[in-house]
Amino acid sequence: MLKKFDKKDEESGGGSNPFQHLEKSAVLQEARVFNETPINPRKCAHILTKILYLINQGEHLGTTEATEAFFAMTKLFQSNDPTLRRMCYLTIKEMSCIAEDVIIVTSSLTKDMTGKEDNYRGPAVRALCQITDSTMLQAIERYMKQAIVDKVPSVSSSALVSSLHLLKCSFDVVKRWVNEAQEAASSDNIMVQYHALGLLYHVRKNDRLAVNKMISKFTRHGLKSPFAYCMMIRVASKQLEEEDSSHNSPLFDFIESCLRNKHEMVVYEAASAIVNLPGCSAKELAPAVSVLQLFCSSPKAALRYAAVRTLNKVAMKHPSAVTACNLDLENLVTDSNRSIATLAITTLLKTGSESSVDRLMKQISSFMSEISDEFKVVVVQAISALCQKYPRKHAVLMNFLFTMLREEGGFEYKRAIVDCIISIIEENSESKETGLSHLCEFIEDCEFTVLATRILHLLGQEGPKTNNPSKYIRFIYNRVVLEHEEVRAGAVSALAKFGAQNEEMLPSILVLLKRCVMDDDNEVRDRATFYLNVLEQKQKALNAGYILNGLTVSIPGLERALQQYTLEPSEKPFDLKSVPLATTPMAEQRAESTPITTVKQPEKVAATRQEIFQEQLAAVPEFRGLGPLFKSSPEPVALTESETEYVIRCTKHTFTGHMVFQFDCTNTLNDQTLENVTVHMEATEAYEVVCYVPARSLPYNQPGTCYTLVALPREDPTAVACTFSCMMKFTVKDCDPTTGETDDEGYEDEYVLEDLEVTVADHIQKVMKLNFEAAWDEVGDEFEKEETFTLSTIKTLEEAVGNIVKFLGMHPCERSDRVPDNKNTHTLLLAGVFRGGHDILLRSRLLLLDTVTMQVTARSSEELPVDIILASVG
Repeated sequence: MLKKFDKKDEESGGGSNPFQHLEKSAVLQEARVFNETPINPRKCAHILTKILYLINQGEHLGTTEATEAFFAMTKLFQSNDPTLRRMCYLTIKEMSCIAEDVIIVTSSLTKDMTGKEDNYRGPAVRALCQITDSTMLQAIERYMKQAIVDKVPSVSSSALVSSLHLLKCSFDVVKRWVNEAQEAASSDNIMVQYHALGLLYHVRKNDRLAVNKMISKFTRHGLKSPFAYCMMIRVASKQLEEEDSSHNSPLFDFIESCLRNKHEMVVYEAASAIVNLPGCSAKELAPAVSVLQLFCSSPKAALRYAAVRTLNKVAMKHPSAVTACNLDLENLVTDSNRSIATLAITTLLKTGSESSVDRLMKQISSFMSEISDEFKVVVVQAISALCQKYPRKHAVLMNFLFTMLREEGGFEYKRAIVDCIISIIEENSESKETGLSHLCEFIEDCEFTVLATRILHLLGQEGPKTNNPSKYIRFIYNRVVLEHEEVRAGAVSALAKFGAQNEEMLPSILVLLKRCVMDDDNEVRDRATFYLNVLEQKQKALNAGYILNGLTVSIPGLERALQQYTLEPSEKPFDLKSVPLATTPMAEQRAESTPITTVKQPEKVAATRQEIFQEQLAAVPEFRGLGPLFKSSPEPVALTESETEYVIRCTKHTFTGHMVFQFDCTNTLNDQTLENVTVHMEATEAYEVVCYVPARSLPYNQPGTCYTLVALPREDPTAVACTFSCMMKFTVKDCDPTTGETDDEGYEDEYVLEDLEVTVADHIQKVMKLNFEAAWDEVGDEFEKEETFTLSTIKTLEEAVGNIVKFLGMHPCERSDRVPDNKNTHTLLLAGVFRGGHDILLRSRLLLLDTVTMQVTARSSEELPVDIILASVG
């Protein structure tokens, strides 16, 4: 029931929604009024409004009660009141999928659709198409064709839009209405032409040639509707993208011609389409940028916003193309609309020169407090890009960011600033101490736990390497005294890293950690106790392994392995080398996010890809003695083209002494079934095939798997790089394509596959060492070897670094894969684990003269991995 509001409620805003206290049962009770004679149009229309409100608010109407209300409502067609009739049409559309037997109103709607009252005809068409299914559509096909070409625009548009919806369920029927749609497309009414073109496009969109012809036809004769022009521009740009057409095509010429249209929306749509086309050069962008430049001085705020927003996108890829607009953009910095001003500033930051940075920063400062956090994040991202472009300006930019950091703001905004400062610190070593000092001050009153723990982690990583590491200790220990448990735990870990890398500070760090042992929280106490015991040993290897670099194993894998060990008691101690390594190293995860803190783990952790393979391979009897799976290739290798009669993809699985090649096979011939499918392999090196595990049957289009087990070289264990020639052997049986039943005994056949390569990267798993020097010392120099090579075919340091990382399959540490500009020397630091669980570290010094010379120093806990690395590089 409706609640009555008095004037005081209305003034206080209490009467803004008269329907907010409606009850479904009361409204359906009121619907009985529909049966009264004579009909009260005003009262009935009000009740229908209530029913529609309840449906749109998500109120569930049962099928029975909805059907009763619907049948009562059909009696309202006896009234000729225009408002009530329109409400009936709306109710029919809303209740068509709730009530039963709604087709009972078909005759009434058909009568209205073909009647003389134009105001009824359009809505009647829409309501009729809503309740019509594919079986009934042919009965009203004649009426629909007439409605599409009707002279009344509202009727024609209603029929065209309804046809568009009917395409989903009755494509073949609607397709027959193309001639009528063609006629409607030449209408003088802008909406009729737009809707007609929309229908024609959706009928033909799977036929590129037909779409191209349609665009050609309508663009040649010109269009009257700006909406139709906008749609044609979108269709043309989609065709250009799908066909990878050159920008010399007629489609591109059409889009460019629309830049000279008299309607602003068409001009903007064309400019936006050109800007978003992939592969556009600065020259091809120029006409679109010129148009957007004109819009920047438009009196309409919407046009100014659209122009500057689009120029902002262009500036990301082609800043030089937008430079010509800088003067117009500077005028927008003082725009009364702060959204426009923010976008103008960020665009200028992307396109401006180094000399303009200081002036732009002052302009931004004047209105930063007036814009929303969302736009502040955009500004911060632009500043981050500017830092990379002009590294000498890091001091100005850092001070500005720190000022922003001290102001009020939400989590996303503060996180964006912290991310930006951290990226500056990582990119520019000169800014490290300034940035760390700013972050130290920020965590003094930081209200966001995630940001505080991340900054503490960064301080632990970078602080010990600075000139005066002791100045950060006060800020870190303050967190132990003043913050809650998650931040305290992060602070304890950061303190331990200072003690592990600085002998002078170690006594002070031990004192602080002893205080933390008495903490109220279990996690904080455990960390403090653990780090205290490790540091008191004063052994570099222990510090590196347990504090600075930590575990590189998969945590879910470790949990499963320990659980399995407890279920099957053994005299042998638990071996950590039996645990699979982390696909994304834990160290790397911590570097990118926050240190591990006290969080509730989900009851069941999803199995990783490698663990799934481990279970699948363990189920094959031939592979049970191979031990734990060390590594699976990240992507399957295709050994056939995707269009051939047999599709074969290979995944390489590496164990300590063997490799298993998993061949996923698909038979694409529907008149054949393959049986006993194996892939025979011949190696160029000393690999030895142990056995083949066949796929018993390979029916049409049903994937099957066969395996080949290979022993690694024993006589020359360094010869791990190898090329295998592969031949698929099988029994072919002809079968009935419809039933799949075989009708003969079959015959032996074979199929030649592509060669398969095994590289040194297949024997090494990537791991991240956050502190490479500590890891280098931890491994020791017992098995250290050094050699020098000339990379004769490589001409740049960037290319050399990229090739080495890809070839060896090791992880670049401490951002050493980034080569500074204009340098002819570089040091690349790589870390990995060789099969069997042996750490392998590589320090590669590169020198660029005419060619690249590389001095490689490798260390491992065993001699074999070092020999294999040097042999493979040589």
